[in-house]
Amino acid sequence: MPTRVRRHRTGLSAAALAAAALGTLLAPAQAAGAGPAGAGGHPGHDERLQRQLERLVAQEDGPPGAIAVLTRYGRTQVYTAGVGDLATGRRPDLDDHMRVASIAKAYSGAVALRLVDRGRLSLDDTIGERLPALPADWHAVTLRELLQHTSGLPDFSADPEFLRILQADPRHRFDPRTLLGFVADEPLLFRPGTLYEYSNSDNIAVALMAEAATGRRYEELLEELVYRPLGLRETSLPLGYRLPRPFLHGYDVSPPAEPEDVSEAIGASGVWASGGIVSTPRELGAFIRGYGGPALLSEATRKEQLTFRPGDSSEPAGPGTNAAGLAVYRYSTRCGVLHGHTGNFPGYTQLAATTPDGTRSLTFSINTQTSKGNKPALLARLRTVEEDFACALLKDR
Repeated sequence: MPTRVRRHRTGLSAAALAAAALGTLLAPAQAAGAGPAGAGGHPGHDERLQRQLERLVAQEDGPPGAIAVLTRYGRTQVYTAGVGDLATGRRPDLDDHMRVASIAKAYSGAVALRLVDRGRLSLDDTIGERLPALPADWHAVTLRELLQHTSGLPDFSADPEFLRILQADPRHRFDPRTLLGFVADEPLLFRPGTLYEYSNSDNIAVALMAEAATGRRYEELLEELVYRPLGLRETSLPLGYRLPRPFLHGYDVSPPAEPEDVSEAIGASGVWASGGIVSTPRELGAFIRGYGGPALLSEATRKEQLTFRPGDSSEPAGPGTNAAGLAVYRYSTRCGVLHGHTGNFPGYTQLAATTPDGTRSLTFSINTQTSKGNKPALLARLRTVEEDFACALLKDR
């Protein structure tokens, strides 16, 4: 029998809502089971990895479901455990839509860096040059610093007024191009380029700079510069709360309460270029192979993209030791190096990573949220399992 699950409630905390709006954050699971591509006996299927995924789902505060996708030289293996919809018992699927959370920052990075390649933007362009209406105190911040989270811009998603609006109406429709107005009266947190501070404001500014440089809407630039070149037909940037069907349902799992379906509890307009992208496991892999590999960018621009700051982590941290590049991270695992990005949003935690040559990728999606401030023990376990999958990806076959 399908497990009964509560639909979204309006009493979500301001902190959870904030995290939601940012994509950064901010039931006991049903018996785990492998999906069709993850069934025992599947050629080349690693039963040890399958058991790892099942144990993750079986944790008391773990996700109702998980899907990990390994792609090597065009061949894909899908591992699933648990369910993608508690109401029906349907398993996670390769073509389920889902919120990719802060991995959306990599998409804004792709737009900006492709414009750098076309000579429409420079990594040394400043906010003052491209967005002079923003506070004068911010004018010296460069596109490079925004992409690497060394800008010092205050985070709009932590602003009390922003949180108040979201608390009152989780599905409130913000004008995404005015989100930075919530912190327009605040100075920089530090001198640009001197420190690393993950901020949702950075990628809002990146998208606005791309619009200023081209006179075109960010959504159009995504279509032209990212979706179309990579053949992405099921990837979008919605502003509302609805998800395209079918979708991987996301849950708030807080034992002993039943899991609560929060898939469509919160609108995406308050995250926009910092966390609003919706995609599928299949297309997320295609994106990260293109952006984290050499397909989208020139050699010169890619060299800048892959200039990393050791020790600076994505949010949540990815597998192994993390280092921050330009809207991409280096994950140095015990088995080798991957380039990618992570994200978390109420109901979802995501990893997308690729080998530097873009020939292999791993996407790892669970349908509950975890971060260093929200279920740190689950995050630690998740990172361990992600690293095991990374090693399987990197192993010669």
